[in-house]
Amino acid sequence: MSSARLPPLNALRAFEAVARHRSFRKAAEELFVTPAAVTHQIKALEEQLGVDLFRRLPRRIELTPAAAAALPLFERAFGLIARGVSELRDYDRAPHLTVRATPTFASRWMMPRLHNFLAVHQGIDVRVLASANVLRAPATSADEGAESSMDPDIDIVFSSERPETEHADLLFRIDIVPMCHPRLLKDGPHPLKTPDDLRYHALLHGDTHIEDRSRSGWAQWLRQAGVTNVDPRRGLQFDHSTLALDAAGDGLGVTLATPMFASDELKRGDVAVAFSLAITLDRAYWAVTAAGSAGRPEVAAFRQWLLQEAALDAEKALRATKKKRPRGGSRPE
Repeated sequence: MSSARLPPLNALRAFEAVARHRSFRKAAEELFVTPAAVTHQIKALEEQLGVDLFRRLPRRIELTPAAAAALPLFERAFGLIARGVSELRDYDRAPHLTVRATPTFASRWMMPRLHNFLAVHQGIDVRVLASANVLRAPATSADEGAESSMDPDIDIVFSSERPETEHADLLFRIDIVPMCHPRLLKDGPHPLKTPDDLRYHALLHGDTHIEDRSRSGWAQWLRQAGVTNVDPRRGLQFDHSTLALDAAGDGLGVTLATPMFASDELKRGDVAVAFSLAITLDRAYWAVTAAGSAGRPEVAAFRQWLLQEAALDAEKALRATKKKRPRGGSRPE
């Protein structure tokens, strides 16, 4: 189909929005038009193309096979258009980049170090987006295209597998240990002397991606510690690991946390490591650079800085391990 015979752009936008939301109403809200206008555009598009795009059911709509096959192409196309608009808008501006990361990574790891990058690259503007998404393909979906100026150039994702993209770099894996308020280690009727004592205390869960707590971090840690009298499914559930760490600092129980992400609380004495046994999670942090951004000097510089900082942390952890090895075999202290 030549460009002269392409359907109106507004109609194609309406199709993409309805297909993505599976809702005429939500699509209308996104496009700032009435549902009737969206319905009219879809009907006209179906007539022009000679194909049905949606099945109208009593309380929902379904994509036809033709629409389902075309949707990923339209999402990608509108994402590219949004990037093009962003390039035009930002042309001749100071070099800039956008980084998206989980809130924990952004606040606990990247932000305390960011001054090191900015000191060397003073002319680069860095935007930081905090996202709870565990893994999303960078800068391809249309919903991100709606905020084109904030499309991430680098995504920091937490995944059990290598992201399926050419530009994915492993930063580091995560070790977790039990942490609690120091008074739980020595005060009260049941101080935490051995892992078996956990049965007297609340387990604090911050891994919300795990629906089955028998597969949670606590379940893994208790198995490694040889503890059989503590149910890993019990305790308090939080929607963020930082909240679980805060609760541990308030004396509500024991959480599993990463020493690297809890360094401030450990230094202040808000929490202490209850037992030295650490387990490595099956997920890791990856830096995923958008294909369209990989060649930009400022993005390449930030990617290299991330890798260097992660390598420095790995060296520090290795030195700490050599200096302080667990005593008494594999049994946690």
